[in-house]
Amino acid sequence: MNPGHPRIEISISQQCLTLLQGEHELRRYPISSAANGVGQQQDSGCTPLGRHRVRAMIGRDCPLNSVFVGRRPTGEIYSQELAEQYPRRDWILSRILWLCGCEPGYNRLGTVDSMRRYIYIHGTPDSEPMGEPRSHGCIRMRNQDLVELFEHLAPGTEVLIKA
Repeated sequence: MNPGHPRIEISISQQCLTLLQGEHELRRYPISSAANGVGQQQDSGCTPLGRHRVRAMIGRDCPLNSVFVGRRPTGEIYSQELAEQYPRRDWILSRILWLCGCEPGYNRLGTVDSMRRYIYIHGTPDSEPMGEPRSHGCIRMRNQDLVELFEHLAPGTEVLIKA
């Protein structure tokens, strides 16, 4: 742990993400983790636990509510009309913080690799509730909260996801 750099702690039980610098809490945000609970296994639809790092930060200059598919902006801006047109999409909006695990055999490598599972912290439609598990494995956040958080981070930021 580097006390000079911000770090993130995510509590699944409290459904919150805390931005810390050393032991000082800078900001706390509501989140939504996986509807399937916690777990490391590929194709489980679960949120992985343990030590992670931000592997990539995607979308810095994109407008709020920009739609991403395959980590690329589509040029669309989320709207209710777009949601009705694509009712089955798992909406990834505004920014993406792509996580990689730091614990080989637990959340890194093989069938438990968080990066290969495409585990992100990402924006979601504002109509989606926070504070209750509803994602497909990722950590969902309100778009404005994620844009604010994004500005405090750099690739390599430490992320701890705990039950």
